[in-house]
Amino acid sequence: MHEDIEKVLIDEDVIKKRLDVLAEKVMTDFEGKPLVVVALLKGALLFMADLLRRIPLTMEIECINVASYHGGTESSGTVTFLDKKLPDVEGRAVLLLDDILDTGGTLQAVMGKLNEQGATEVKTCVLLAKDIPRESFKEADYTGFVIGDEFVVGYGLDYQGRYRNLPYVGILKDSAI
Repeated sequence: MHEDIEKVLIDEDVIKKRLDVLAEKVMTDFEGKPLVVVALLKGALLFMADLLRRIPLTMEIECINVASYHGGTESSGTVTFLDKKLPDVEGRAVLLLDDILDTGGTLQAVMGKLNEQGATEVKTCVLLAKDIPRESFKEADYTGFVIGDEFVVGYGLDYQGRYRNLPYVGILKDSAI
């Protein structure tokens, strides 16, 4: 699988150091609040696990299964909620985790649902944010790295279900797509 990678964009050690910084910011903002962390499946799983081990706060962990890429290399613009039931967030602060901020449509749709469910606040945290213009959702509250408008895999991000388990973020060779 490593042979399918054209270039390592962000290596594992750099990711770990940035997670320490993000964890400190999250701890400061959520300390003393009833916290529910909601990760978007499947891409945010690795990010969630590594980030939350660095945050010694009492929290509940939930996941929501949504899709917006639908197997391609670009967001389809349509967010599909694959779960029938959303987590109970009423009266609690929510930290919403996602692997990548692209168009912002997914985060905006999920934030809307969580607010409808009675969350007292919803803050967003992404490992990666593409440096592209966005119509409505401009930026996450916490961002690991800003990248160019390129399709990346690894550290939870996939192409057709593969490459999530790479310990780094990389760019696929054209021949692998």
